[in-house]
Amino acid sequence: MNTRKLLALLLAVMMTLSFGAVSFGEDAAADAADDTYVGAPEEDYTGKTVILHTNDVHGAVTGYAQVSFLKKDFEAKGAEVLLVDAGDFSQGSPYVSSSKGEAAVTMMNAAGYDIVTLGNHEFDYGYAQLMANLEKANFVAICADVYLDETGDTIVPAGCIYTTASGVEIGFFGMETPETATKVNPGLIKEISFATFGDLYSSAQDAIDSLKEGGSDLVIGLVHLGIDEESAVNGYRSVDLYANVTGVDMLIDGHSHTVMDKGENGEPIASTGTAFAYVGVVVIDDATKTIEENYLLSTADMGFDAEVEAAASALISEVDAAYGAVFATSEVELCGDKAPGNRTQETNLGDLIVDALVWKVLKEGGDEQFEINQVVGITNGGGIRAPIGIGDVTMNDIHTVLPFGNTVAVIYVTGTELLEALEASTFCTPDAIGAYPQTSGIVWTLDTTVPYDQGDLYIVGGKETTYYAPASIKRVSIESVNGLPFDINATYAVVTNNFCAAGGDTYAVFNRAYEEGSGFDTGVPMDEAVMEYIEEVLGGVIGEDYAEPRGSQTQILEAAADAAA
Repeated sequence: MNTRKLLALLLAVMMTLSFGAVSFGEDAAADAADDTYVGAPEEDYTGKTVILHTNDVHGAVTGYAQVSFLKKDFEAKGAEVLLVDAGDFSQGSPYVSSSKGEAAVTMMNAAGYDIVTLGNHEFDYGYAQLMANLEKANFVAICADVYLDETGDTIVPAGCIYTTASGVEIGFFGMETPETATKVNPGLIKEISFATFGDLYSSAQDAIDSLKEGGSDLVIGLVHLGIDEESAVNGYRSVDLYANVTGVDMLIDGHSHTVMDKGENGEPIASTGTAFAYVGVVVIDDATKTIEENYLLSTADMGFDAEVEAAASALISEVDAAYGAVFATSEVELCGDKAPGNRTQETNLGDLIVDALVWKVLKEGGDEQFEINQVVGITNGGGIRAPIGIGDVTMNDIHTVLPFGNTVAVIYVTGTELLEALEASTFCTPDAIGAYPQTSGIVWTLDTTVPYDQGDLYIVGGKETTYYAPASIKRVSIESVNGLPFDINATYAVVTNNFCAAGGDTYAVFNRAYEEGSGFDTGVPMDEAVMEYIEEVLGGVIGEDYAEPRGSQTQILEAAADAAA
């Protein structure tokens, strides 16, 4: 295998390990994997319009050379080709996150993208940064359910109509997951709001109706919604959207990293996984103005556009030169999995990260501001994006694990509020949730056999979130804090990240304290704190102390409860 294919494969494997995937339409996906194509599978696409689609690229920049190659190959065989994306292109590897997403736009321009919608990770660096990035785009960004508070207008057009050379009017509308409101630092998106609950469907329906009124022959949604179970409770999945609107011919989906050419019940919904594992293909017959077929193509043996490949290689070389230096070694495998992993349970990588955050605060004089035995650490498992393997560890590795640029923050909460934070952030465990708390200094138990007592919807910054406060604490108990009995009336200093401190994910209880000035942001990036901890405390060697999770969290699961009974 040549170097460029090896690099593309490694990036794809890294992203798959980091994020995971589930599959529907498995026969088609299996066929694509077993019978891969260098380019378009047929010889003649005269009279056809082909839509190539991607989603959740997450910084796998070499793949842009492959999708560009595929686009040109279809065009050479007679097709008119549109290249579209369903979001999450701005974050995921240092190749795009080090520029706060701008490099992704540059690569998408080079590949020839036409239309995209926005994923939740497009907002990781804030609304202002996103809009600055989009000003450099040669493609159209569309999204029907994100609004400017000041005017009520959508931040980008809700949709657009593409007219092919043969006269087919293809209407596209975009949708963003409402979960973005709590998956992004709320302090970075104060200017905007997201349509929630039934408003999600009405925003989509309004966009669809407008496209129909504008003369669209076909209506296709670029939707960053996914099919994760944690999104089902509020009806935020692509299958929920499809069931609640009319007039849609197809949805091109993202967010859950699913590989599917149709929904579980045959819905016309397609998604390509993550990191260019596949490219989706939608073939439209220009004469009948109908979708003829859709399928997925594996990129395993796909060719590379030389010009785009050169741009990707230059970007990779530049970032590697800055981030590729080895600063430590690891003697153990550190878990970067999503589920089972950092979003479902305590992990050794979670322990390492939170220990580093607490150490950094104490090193910088935190012990002068509060009692050390009342300092605890919490970070959200969804912010841990990749594993660390045995061997050399580079800055690039740590930045890939913690790509968001979040900083270390401290908030002061009561024991009651600390319990609420743990209860809310595990409301659906053992199902995966990005808020799942990786902790330090707390010995606690979660009883997953007890139902979550759902209370009122959390409000952060005067806006509804997508999560509910616990009406009572039923699932979580804290046995001790730093070896001392837990006290619900005590004040605890929680070392966390500025995302959680601002009420991200389920941590609205932290926001209440943070907004009242009960805490502070150190301004130290999380990845820098972790690297410094590894160098200074661990002597540059991640060893047996982190071979396994420390065991400070206990989960009571259904099977264990049944056995005890």
